[in-house]
Amino acid sequence: MAPDVERALRGAAAVDVIAAGKAAGPMLGAFVAAAPHSLRQAIGMAAQDAPALPPLARWHRTVHPVPDERSVAAARDALDTATAAGRDDLLVLLLSGGASSIMALPVDGVTLADKQQTSKQLLSLGAEIHDLNTVRKHLSSIKGGRLAAAHAGRTITLALSDVVGDDLSSIGSGPTVPDRTTYADALAVLDSYGGRSAFPTRVVQHLMRGASGAVPESPKPGDPRLARSHATVIGGIRTAMNGARDAAESLGYVVHMIDTPVTGEASVAAAELLEYVGRIPELGERSSSRGSAGRPGLCIISGGETTVRTAGSGKGGRNQEFALALTRGLDQLGSDVVAASVGTDGVDGPTDAAGALVDSTTVRRAIAAGAGDVERYLREHNSYLFFDRLGDLIRTGPTGTNVGDLHVVLVGS
Repeated sequence: MAPDVERALRGAAAVDVIAAGKAAGPMLGAFVAAAPHSLRQAIGMAAQDAPALPPLARWHRTVHPVPDERSVAAARDALDTATAAGRDDLLVLLLSGGASSIMALPVDGVTLADKQQTSKQLLSLGAEIHDLNTVRKHLSSIKGGRLAAAHAGRTITLALSDVVGDDLSSIGSGPTVPDRTTYADALAVLDSYGGRSAFPTRVVQHLMRGASGAVPESPKPGDPRLARSHATVIGGIRTAMNGARDAAESLGYVVHMIDTPVTGEASVAAAELLEYVGRIPELGERSSSRGSAGRPGLCIISGGETTVRTAGSGKGGRNQEFALALTRGLDQLGSDVVAASVGTDGVDGPTDAAGALVDSTTVRRAIAAGAGDVERYLREHNSYLFFDRLGDLIRTGPTGTNVGDLHVVLVGS
């Protein structure tokens, strides 16, 4: 553990730890194993069954990406733990991707069904995570700094980031950090994704009351209730990218890292990535040479998180759709190219795949398999069926963590 965390643990009268998100199991297990004797409570919550944990710990199996009653029970347990703590106590929050739905507690006057409908509407229209969490924070009794505000003592948050830019107020909707967004911002998000009439009446009314000042805002920067709350990111997409780089270099590839996060509509972002890759000097030098025999291959690595505006009854996820869109121009990079897009959590959309693999033979093999109309599969957002027919889905199973999506393009051997 970091020295400042160790000092806080040693100085606390009692320590409570809450792990929320896709990596809750391993994070909680590691913390409990290293924690001091002052550890009082250990609570885990994730959309998976309970891992092997010590008797001290209790576990909430919840759901992702739309909350349900189990998410509410988990959030109540977390909030009750915070409110029962004393001035000399310490709350440690171990946060990872998916926590926004895994730990959800609607404000008074808004029902769980209202929150579910709101989340589904925003997700179906491809809302960016910042927009989605702006609304979540203003419909919640625990997000947007409210968990830390309810704790009389000190709070420390250690977060694995699945958010582009590692914005702590967006990771899990920021239960322990100040919130710079407002009720007016949340209303603007609704206006951008279908209009207010597309959302539950109680949701709109609550946000309007907040915007008028009738409902207190979420804790903002400088709020004294959060003066003893500290949060830090301990891992993110760059961690995964660095791991991919190390693996590629160990195989002899020349690696090019793309620092700009990949965001936006999946199919559009895929085209932008291909355009970027096509401008890499090493690729041009390779193409202009008389041959590539004996030359090291190139590995281009990027990361981020895209969105998909769903329509129809197709099945897939943003990584599978990203990979399918790559087939539109992959051959322009040469005949010896392979690319993959994967979710680091091992779960891409409502499927059993983490992502998919494409190469210069994908379209030809698809035609032979009777699935050659790439544009139709893209229109129907049916990328899962496309890749399943070819055997090109990447299935890792849940990884127990989530730091965003990873894209890798290999050129040459």
